[in-house]
Amino acid sequence: FLGTTGLILATIVGTIVGLARTSSNELARLRGRTYVDIFRNIPLILQVFFWYALITHLPTPRAAHEAFGMLLTSRGLYVPIPNVGGTALALAVLAVIAAIALPVWLGRTSQISQPVGERSAIQFAGAAVALACAVVILMIGRLPDAALLDFPALQGLNLKGGLRIPPEFSALAVAIAVYGGSYIAEIVRGGFKAVGKGQMEAALSLGLSPWRVFTLVRLPLALRAMLPILANQYVWLMKATTMGIAVGFTDFFMIVALTINHSGQTLEVIGILMAGFLAINLSLAAVFNRINKAIALKGNQLRG
Repeated sequence: FLGTTGLILATIVGTIVGLARTSSNELARLRGRTYVDIFRNIPLILQVFFWYALITHLPTPRAAHEAFGMLLTSRGLYVPIPNVGGTALALAVLAVIAAIALPVWLGRTSQISQPVGERSAIQFAGAAVALACAVVILMIGRLPDAALLDFPALQGLNLKGGLRIPPEFSALAVAIAVYGGSYIAEIVRGGFKAVGKGQMEAALSLGLSPWRVFTLVRLPLALRAMLPILANQYVWLMKATTMGIAVGFTDFFMIVALTINHSGQTLEVIGILMAGFLAINLSLAAVFNRINKAIALKGNQLRG
C-alpha cells in the first residue's frame, strides 16, 4: 500500500513539475528547475529522516492543525472515513476506479469519425454514472444510526474517530513523492520535448484548440517516449519502500526482520523477501510493457 501511494503521489508531483519545466512562463520554468535541482540531489534516506522529524515535531492533539475535517498532529494525520461496511467500501472503491478507467476505455473504443464533442460527452457520462454508483453504494452500505462520515474529534488527551495515518507512513509517502517526483519531472519534460513542433503545428492548422492539441496529439506522443523510462523509475521507487525500517515503519522488510529474530531462519525468510519484491516488480514491469506495446506506433519497430 505504501508503494502504491508513493507512486501515485510521485506521479502527480512529477507531472506538475514536469509541465512547469516545459512551460513558456519563465517563472514556472525557474521554479521547476529549482525543485528538481534541490530534491534530486538529496539522498532519499535523508529526506525520510527530515520529514519524519518534521511530522513528529508538530503540535499535540489539543493544538492540532485542522482543515476540511482533517487533523494534523505529531501522532499522525487523522482523516474522515465513511461509516460503511467493508464490502460496501470495497465496491465503492471499485466504482471510483471504474470512473477513472471507463473514459479511457470509451475513448479507445470510439470510432474515429465520431465528433469530438460527442465522444467527450459519452466519456463524461460514463464517469458520472460510475461515481453516482459509488455514492449510492456508500449510502446503502452506511452503518445504521451513524452519520455517513466519521470525523476525528478530540476526546480527553487523544483523538478519536476517523482514520489515523501514522507519522512513519506519512514521512515515507512524502519523501518518496518529493524525491521520486523530481526524477519523474525530468522524464515528463523529456517526453514532451521529444514531440516535434511540426506535429503540433499540423494539429493547429486543422482548427483544433490548444487543449485538443495537447490531449489528442502532444500528450499521447509524449507518453510513448515516457513509458519505458517511467517503468524503470517506478520499479526503483517500489524497492525504495524498504527504507521504512529506518523510521520504524512496519512494512514487508520490517516483518521479515522480526521473523528472522524470532525464528532464526535467515536464509529462508530473506528468500521470501526477495521473491516478494521480485513478484511485485515483475508484475509492474509486465503491466508497463503491455501498455507500451498497446500504444506503440505500428510499423515503427525494427524487424529482424
